[in-house]
Amino acid sequence: MSTPGDGAPGDGTPGDGADGVLAIAEELYGLPLGDFTPARDARARELKGDPRQAAVKGLRKPSTAAWVVDLLVRYETEQVDQVLAVGAALREAQQGMDAAALRELTRQRRQLTAAVTTRARALARSHGLRVTDAVAVQVEATLTAAMVDPGAAQAVRSGLLVSALSATGVGAVDAAAAVALPEALGFEASALAEPPPVPLHAVPDLPDTRALDGAREALAEAEAAEREARAERDRAQEEVDRLRARALQASSELDELRRRLAELEEDAQETDDALADAEDTRDTAEESLARAEESLDVAQKSVVRLERSLNEE
Repeated sequence: MSTPGDGAPGDGTPGDGADGVLAIAEELYGLPLGDFTPARDARARELKGDPRQAAVKGLRKPSTAAWVVDLLVRYETEQVDQVLAVGAALREAQQGMDAAALRELTRQRRQLTAAVTTRARALARSHGLRVTDAVAVQVEATLTAAMVDPGAAQAVRSGLLVSALSATGVGAVDAAAAVALPEALGFEASALAEPPPVPLHAVPDLPDTRALDGAREALAEAEAAEREARAERDRAQEEVDRLRARALQASSELDELRRRLAELEEDAQETDDALADAEDTRDTAEESLARAEESLDVAQKSVVRLERSLNEE
């Protein structure tokens, strides 16, 4: 776990520089959502003349979904770590193209994000905030992004999220834009003990009907399943395109080899014909040579005989 600075959160004496601001941010983002802005402004006033004042004053209030995830990180740390561990295993299985492990981990991912989102809703309710279905969808999308993208995983584990995350599977998640400070990536919020429940005060802005809630939950599950199926289809299509290109290249190379083989066969036939003609010519030349040698021998003997006859006279 990262250490935010020399001072503990809430003691009023955080460390200097980025670590000191992280310590203050960890304290502020662990507060009830409605207390964030006044507490942030009060801390900024306390830091008048301190170089950290501007950074603290610039801390953004988290969205409701981001605050719920930050709450989850602090009070259900083990569950969040389990989510991130399954995500890391899923990414490793994708890189290794382990189809069986990938299917099993994908199933675990869906079950786990749904279960942890349900727990997040109950946790937020115990902290006085009713989570609407729309916010729950954003919470689950953020947890899914943390499993898909390592940068998003860092952002979630920091406990300093200011906006929800989503991963499309195309390109990296802009995790730095979703946290309170750039230094938050790599920081890990401390686990906290569960406080006593507080009265519920959040916005009851949606009809509380079982049928509507069930339909929306089914819609969220269907959308998540559709996104996953689309991503799997896209990966399969990429593999089809790669193999099709490879097949075309192999076919082209095979055609070239066949053309070359035909040329070589034709050249071999022409060479065989030329060789037969050359052998015939050689045989005829050898016969002519033999006759010429025989004539030469007769002529030589005739000369010798005549010379001998002249010498005897």
